[in-house]
Amino acid sequence: MHVVILHHAVSQDDSVADRDVLVQAEAVGAALAELGHSSATVACTLDLGAARDQIAAIRPDVVFNLVESLGGSDWAASAAAGLLDTMGMAYTGSPTEALLLTNHKLLAKQRLCLAGLPTPEWEVLEANRAGRVTDPRRGRGPVSGTAYVVKTLWEHASFELDEHSIVRPADVAALREVLRESACRLRRPCYAERYVEGREFNLSVLAGPAGPEVLFPAEIDFSAFPPGKPRIVGQRAKWAEASFEYQKTPLSFVFPPGDAPLLERLRRLARETWHLFGLGGYARVDFRVDDTGQPWILEINANPCLSPDAGFAAALAQASIPFSRAVARILEDAFR
Repeated sequence: MHVVILHHAVSQDDSVADRDVLVQAEAVGAALAELGHSSATVACTLDLGAARDQIAAIRPDVVFNLVESLGGSDWAASAAAGLLDTMGMAYTGSPTEALLLTNHKLLAKQRLCLAGLPTPEWEVLEANRAGRVTDPRRGRGPVSGTAYVVKTLWEHASFELDEHSIVRPADVAALREVLRESACRLRRPCYAERYVEGREFNLSVLAGPAGPEVLFPAEIDFSAFPPGKPRIVGQRAKWAEASFEYQKTPLSFVFPPGDAPLLERLRRLARETWHLFGLGGYARVDFRVDDTGQPWILEINANPCLSPDAGFAAALAQASIPFSRAVARILEDAFR
């Protein structure tokens, strides 16, 4: 097959997070060559017409979609998949609708709630910011002393996320003032999600001929964090290689026997989330587990990082699935 590897355009001035897509494109290209496929790379911008013309001129059998952001925002990423839909092209990963729903955090949380899947309560400035359906757990107002994490509405969760993102408002008015200030500072709408103190897991999911395969759960190891330091995977933990947070948040795949029921429940929730959002190819679901053992779905990443040093690759290695074989399964799912 001839494959176009489509990714968002980047420059040397862009962040490490944005430029990481070039590492992914190189890894995918090498895997395609190993599988006997030829490939070409197209960098996509908000000029979708230009991308359409380049893809049409190449006439690929399938597009490997690595677009994570357009125009400096993750919110526009689904437009690339929409373009491929209008072209009638087969492409890898999740469809346009799934990318749109999962990139909008409140639409995703509302969908989880309507399906009876657990996600932490949240607060926004406007009662129906995410649509016309309001979950009964949203909007009750914070209990004095309750911790909330302030996040942007449609960027990946690590965007500008650090220990200062955790707030303990005295009342609803104080929380909404924090949201106003955050939206102004970040120039993006924000919401506040109840902070779940406890363990953090992520589960990678890979398409297969018999349906999605949930790979072995990975836990973030916060054991090196000193007392009082919030145990979150923020922007530094993901991208600042010299930082304490990056170096002291390794993934662990080793669990005591007593965790077996919890791990099985996480697998079931990840599988249900895949089906609920109609995900495809590959995905990752992030969880927090509170002190009572209750899992909470934090994030659904419909296009997780495929870099060799990222969590998805680590989960593949734990499952003894070669990266090239995973790429082959992702390609097969594009035609399924």
